[in-house]
Amino acid sequence: MAKVAFLGLGVMGFPMAGHLAVKGGHEVTVYNRTAAKSQAWAEKFGGRSAATPKAAAEGQDFVMACVGNDDDLRAVTIGADGAFAGMPSGAVFVDHTTASAEVARQLDAEATRRGFHFIDAPVSGGQAGAENGVLTVMCGGNEAIYKKAEPVIAAYARMCKLLGPAGSGQLTKMVNQICIAGLVQGLSEGIHFAKKAGLDVPAVIDTISKGAAQSWQMENRYKTMNDNAYDFGFAVEWMRKDLSICLSEARRNGASLPVTALVDNFYAEVEKMGGKRWDTSSLLARLQR
Repeated sequence: MAKVAFLGLGVMGFPMAGHLAVKGGHEVTVYNRTAAKSQAWAEKFGGRSAATPKAAAEGQDFVMACVGNDDDLRAVTIGADGAFAGMPSGAVFVDHTTASAEVARQLDAEATRRGFHFIDAPVSGGQAGAENGVLTVMCGGNEAIYKKAEPVIAAYARMCKLLGPAGSGQLTKMVNQICIAGLVQGLSEGIHFAKKAGLDVPAVIDTISKGAAQSWQMENRYKTMNDNAYDFGFAVEWMRKDLSICLSEARRNGASLPVTALVDNFYAEVEKMGGKRWDTSSLLARLQR
């Protein structure tokens, strides 16, 4: 058992912190910008809540965070009453936010300067993965520190791997989102084409999903897409945030991402249709306008 703090109790963080307490058996302290959410979590899982990130981090072995973006991450780490001011020497900060590789490297350097450790560890698997404790966790940082953190992360992970030094986890998450963007667009076009051709979409998918076209998106999203239902996963506005990180990094490292840029534009059109909170499979709705 470890002493663990968790910062950020959104749709991902709330169940992840719960797994730390229930499945991991850890002593968990939580912080959320909206205090009522922290109190609700503490009542449900029996941990305690803290008024600030600094207070949550004090005396902990590990501090986990899952917040919205780079600015939110800086606010809970190095901002006023940030967690870094309360982290004890030798402790480990594990960041599950999908953020830039740049901020991961900055916070790793700042943690080292202050005498503790930092792992960037963005996740994939969405709300369902968080609730079921089967997330994929992509990590960057020091190998020895990662090995200390991995058993704690295991409370909500199906797959956890160190990919390289600080920032490598965030870069890997970018690869993940780049691949998903193309897959969802391809699946949307396939379903759209099948409908226009007068085919039985379930029969078509049942057939081609046994071959090379099979994907997680096909297996888990085609039925709801075929029903024009888009409330089953990662929101469009969140995907656009992630893709903006990918495209910004590509401009820095010289990678060419023509499909990713195009799909990001398609998601912008979905937002204009009122689909900011629709899930990412709503690319089909754009084609069926």
